Amino acid sequence: MRMRSLITTSLVGLSLVATPASAGAAAGDPMIDKQWGLQQLHAPEAWATSTGSGQTIAVVDTGVDLGHPEFAGKLVPGATFSCGGAPAPCGNGDWTGTDGVGQETDVHGTHVAGIAAAAAGNGVGGAGVAPDAEIMPIKALENGTGTFEEIGAGVRYAADHGANVINLSLGAQPGIQVLTLLGLQSATKDAIAYARDKGAVVVASAGNETSPLCDTPSWEQGALCVAATDADEMHAVYSNLGVKLNLRAVSAPGGSSLGDCDADVWSTVPRGAGRPECGQADYDALAGTSMAAPQVAGVAALLGAQGRDAADVEDALIHTARTPVVGLRGVYNPVYGYGVVDAAAAVAYQG
Repeated sequence: MRMRSLITTSLVGLSLVATPASAGAAAGDPMIDKQWGLQQLHAPEAWATSTGSGQTIAVVDTGVDLGHPEFAGKLVPGATFSCGGAPAPCGNGDWTGTDGVGQETDVHGTHVAGIAAAAAGNGVGGAGVAPDAEIMPIKALENGTGTFEEIGAGVRYAADHGANVINLSLGAQPGIQVLTLLGLQSATKDAIAYARDKGAVVVASAGNETSPLCDTPSWEQGALCVAATDADEMHAVYSNLGVKLNLRAVSAPGGSSLGDCDADVWSTVPRGAGRPECGQADYDALAGTSMAAPQVAGVAALLGAQGRDAADVEDALIHTARTPVVGLRGVYNPVYGYGVVDAAAAVAYQG
């Protein structure tokens, strides 16, 4: 049984106007004004308090372009678990995998990594939510899919090698939650519990099927489920709801998927892999709950850099999240979970 990366395909329809973001920490980054998600998270305001220094975010995904300039000096050793039956690990987390050929769908992990922790103020591209955090690249998906066992192995590797935050922008089809509940499929569930016991925060995408429930692995008790919002802070049309048994769910910017590049989430892709329609070679705009999860992973790193443990990080994320329009904070509802994560409020949260 396999899981896949969670990114939407473009839909035809209404395009939305992006809200520009700006910050002194990202001065000189030419794409910062396209990153409306940073503004929605209030990340620039949080950077005066924390930029994620000393934290490591493991991106368990399709691998990362290790030579991308946004990750220069920011990578810690990673590993590859998509080994085609060979003993694992079998590589260093590079997106091209064991055959050295990058698949089109495997740009995903580089995009996710950039959202979480791309460098700021380096004169290229944009900025990650936690621009001074390090990235641990873990390739557990090949051609966009991987087994529960490969993903579980990647999560365990991250936990054993010092990851403070583990991002899982991937998920199984709706209904697979039953198998984990019954114990018929436990590789990833058990790995998440293991990582949580080791002190890591595990953040996972809710899913893109407009389902009422978080997909697994975000369904699992040890993971924080993340639903997606668009540039107007509305629940994204494709996103699953933030519903799971323990209600540990929030929302974050994921893009609209309605065909406008600037209404989606701009981030890094492997060099030269950017789509012509968005006009950048080394960057692209994508949408999905895959893009929402690393926004939260980045805020988790900002909080971890303040010396908070995993439980305190999750509490700060949940209690300061806000429900759009009504303005309530830390109050659960099935659409947004506890609300849209607010980085500035979270770093100021005293419990």
